[in-house]
Amino acid sequence: MTLIIGLRQVGKTTLMKSLKKLVEQDGKKTLFLNYDNETDRSFFNKQENLLSKIKLEFGENSGYVFIDKIQRKEDAGLFLKGLYDLGLPYKFIISGSGSLELKEKIHESLAGRKKIFEVQPISFDEFVDFKTDYKYSGRLIDFFRLESVKVELLLLEYLNFGGYPRVIIEPTEAGKRGLIDEIYKSYLERDINFLLKLDKSEAFVRMIKLLANQIGKLVNYSELAVGSSISVATIRKYLWYAEKTMAIRLISPFFKNQRNELVKSPVVYFADLGLRNYSLDLFGHIKEQTSSGFIFQNFIANILQSRLFGSNAVLHYWRTTGGAEVDFVIERGAATLPIEVKFKNLEKIQIEKSLRSFIDKYQPKKALLVNLNFSGELIVGSTIVKCIPFYELFKEDL
Repeated sequence: MTLIIGLRQVGKTTLMKSLKKLVEQDGKKTLFLNYDNETDRSFFNKQENLLSKIKLEFGENSGYVFIDKIQRKEDAGLFLKGLYDLGLPYKFIISGSGSLELKEKIHESLAGRKKIFEVQPISFDEFVDFKTDYKYSGRLIDFFRLESVKVELLLLEYLNFGGYPRVIIEPTEAGKRGLIDEIYKSYLERDINFLLKLDKSEAFVRMIKLLANQIGKLVNYSELAVGSSISVATIRKYLWYAEKTMAIRLISPFFKNQRNELVKSPVVYFADLGLRNYSLDLFGHIKEQTSSGFIFQNFIANILQSRLFGSNAVLHYWRTTGGAEVDFVIERGAATLPIEVKFKNLEKIQIEKSLRSFIDKYQPKKALLVNLNFSGELIVGSTIVKCIPFYELFKEDL
């Protein structure tokens, strides 16, 4: 079974309908059911009801069954497992938001029976492809290198409004704001209230706003609890749900020495910058570079997470009790790749004390210094330090 998961309104249903058209062009039978549709939902009361509906549409033929928004069905994992184990001549393609039900219970029930595809908000390279009418498809790196002024304007737009498809294609800022408001409220009212069984979600909203102000910084559970007027235990629970619904990402510390390196507190980033900005009433108002460093860092975190998805590599940060810190550390087995992020146009390679400290301590083969537009290279001991523009991360060997 194919599972398509992702944030609410990132395009899962659109993707499924495109897949449906594709297989129909090959002459295959298809059936599309939406669990949010009351009529369609009646077919999920029992497995027999669904099988009767499929047989009515397909006859004795094989075919493709598309099931949208399955996360709202109780015991969805066991329901789907039972269908799979019948050995039916049907291919099931199932979508849902990244809720606990979908990612945990279905994941466990379908062990060995499924393949997961995670749909993210539109990435920056996809965004630029769209904004340039796909004129430079396959050659975007050349566009990035030659059109630095246009690229910085596009970057600023992306940092402001994020990567939700509907927000991107909406031409006016007022329209974008209305759409992100709808997405934000539907996430809280439909996903979070459904999962937490809350009549009101004020405490969760307060926590999200506090986190939005702390991207790239250590999560302090006690401060979050005080600011949200709930217990530390509840904060941990809410954070867990926020991460499972794919709204935020928690990055854990990299450490080898527990005495002088941080080993517990995660750092938080948002999966979509537009959603983050909206929660702070900054949607469309990110302008000054001096106040945008952490937003750019969040942007880089999302690129790295996307690049590493499905691999055995893990994204961390590094900090010591003495105050040394590196924004990101990619750990792949025994190998490490430290990455520092600067939201500026560097004129030369500037290796700060913290990065040099990591290099001296762990002697990685390579380190990256990511900035807006400068390229360069320097050898520090046995480490190659590469200074690269952010867009080079789309092809850089990680």
